[in-house]
Amino acid sequence: MSNLKTPFRYDFVGSFLRPERLKEARRAFDNGDIGYDELKKVEDETITELVSKLKELGYHVITDGEFRRATWYLDFMWALDGVGHKPTKTGLPFHGEDALVDDTYLVGKLKLSGEHPFVDHFRFVKQFEDENTVAKQTIPSPAQFLAQFLFPFNLESTFAQYESEEAFIDDVVEVYNEFIRQLYDAGCRNLQLDDCTWGMFTNKSGSILFGTTKEGTVEVQKKYKDVNNRVIDAAPDNLVVTTHVCRGNYHSTYISSGPYDAVADVLLGEENVSAFFLEFDDERSGGFEPLAKVPEDKKVVLGLVTTKRPELEDKAVLHARIKEASKYVPLERLYLSPQCGFASCEIGNKLTEEEQWAKLRLVKEVAEEVWGQN
Repeated sequence: MSNLKTPFRYDFVGSFLRPERLKEARRAFDNGDIGYDELKKVEDETITELVSKLKELGYHVITDGEFRRATWYLDFMWALDGVGHKPTKTGLPFHGEDALVDDTYLVGKLKLSGEHPFVDHFRFVKQFEDENTVAKQTIPSPAQFLAQFLFPFNLESTFAQYESEEAFIDDVVEVYNEFIRQLYDAGCRNLQLDDCTWGMFTNKSGSILFGTTKEGTVEVQKKYKDVNNRVIDAAPDNLVVTTHVCRGNYHSTYISSGPYDAVADVLLGEENVSAFFLEFDDERSGGFEPLAKVPEDKKVVLGLVTTKRPELEDKAVLHARIKEASKYVPLERLYLSPQCGFASCEIGNKLTEEEQWAKLRLVKEVAEEVWGQN
């Protein structure tokens, strides 16, 4: 078992553009032209190729690129008892384009019956660990799970199954605790909680999504932070738990904007993760000043290189931004990565695979220039 721990000086969030032959196999499977065994064979082959590429580039962390998922978060939910879904008629309103992800809602009480499929997905990646690389697993955070079923459009179906919000939250925590136990037993020691809720809290209209007022959002933030912490605090001591705070990532579009100031006290100051992967790829994220709220025992991964556009960032600008961030968090606790995944959903962002790899090469080169070889 690899003893390496995330994050690394040059790192990434987790998802990658699906190769064309994987997309073709998925379409063939959905159309009933091939069986699951044939689809899995292509998944296995393309994930193996992805891991080889990441090692070739010199990265110390590996994932399956989320190649077996339709979306970064819903597939996790669909594997649980009590969760139903169907093709959407409206989609989610992203900036300039609706995200066509399945409507997902409760049809019963939450429960994890048997082994979650993500556990076996992790085992496949773990086999490629070596002295230089470690596998990490990405999942939606408990807060993201909570938000999905407590958004106003899902309240009716949620409370048709639960008599109170507290009872629902208790089941969310129980499901996550069981999943983490399974994942840990499979050998996972690096877990990343992907979380769009905080990005939505920074948005001007975020209070509407959470069914509250602008003044009431702080109490809602505390509720979402608490559910994350209940799960994190129950995890094994030697499981590294990090989080990626996302502002939406669908076909190079986004869903929320706003600086981290609005969530700095609760998220950055009180969530019990070991590191924050934070998006800072454009003006929508604001300045680095909120990083002053990050406690001294936590790390910050600066997402300065965008996955939404193919153009490469200027190295001098990246160096300057890292220096600016170091005014609030010491350089030894800073790390570098792309701001998000390259394909949070199957559709992927608007760049080519080679442009994707160029982004990763840039991240590595700049990190080595700032922190030296590692």
